[in-house]
Amino acid sequence: MRVIDGHAHLEDLPNLDSELATAKEAGVVAVIAVGSDEKSNDATLGIARRYPGFVFPALGLHPWNLREDFGNMLKHVERNVKNCVALGEVGLDFKMPKPKELQIAAFKGVLELAKRFEKPVIIHSRWAWREAFDFVKEADVKRVVFHWYSGPLDILHEVLDFGCYVSATPAATYSEYHIPAIKEVPLDRLLLETDTPVVYRGVKSSPKEVVRVVKAVAQIKGASEEEIAETTTKNAAELFGLKV
Repeated sequence: MRVIDGHAHLEDLPNLDSELATAKEAGVVAVIAVGSDEKSNDATLGIARRYPGFVFPALGLHPWNLREDFGNMLKHVERNVKNCVALGEVGLDFKMPKPKELQIAAFKGVLELAKRFEKPVIIHSRWAWREAFDFVKEADVKRVVFHWYSGPLDILHEVLDFGCYVSATPAATYSEYHIPAIKEVPLDRLLLETDTPVVYRGVKSSPKEVVRVVKAVAQIKGASEEEIAETTTKNAAELFGLKV
């Protein structure tokens, strides 16, 4: 079984070499390493250089990490944009105390970069599902994955109709919001991820845990694990332009 972890914060793993070796043994053929600010973006680029052909970097501007001088953060992304396969993790989180106006301005700036440099975008949209999608439509950015979608199903259908992807996490084993969303997503619009190092009900995630997501999605979809792995790997390779 060949699988891709489409979203992992690798700079937060203390035993990175052994974790990635274990992931390879489990069948992981690629990891999209996502950043969230200048420091993590630089770390992600460095990790990708250490693991060429296996770790692929995405440069992010996470709403949790925004500063008032987000313009400087955007410039850092732009300076390195040709060295990444995607922009992310970026987006909106209206559960957090960061001012909405700041989040929106930064998100729109990233979407403009994505459009200009033709990069896919990995979107965080907690409690801002409608707003995040509306800005994606406004920017006319089509190569998009809504990471760990747990929002309303009517908005999800609009997201899918627009051509976006959705990613499943280990929360697909238990979440009353994530499971119905994954059930609605056609296989040709689905990706898998771990969001490493998030802890899911006491289990700290790492890239090898993407195999657990395969099993959960197979159960939700009533499909074979082989079909889930094959289709989602194909989807991720096409979206991010990977040769794996």
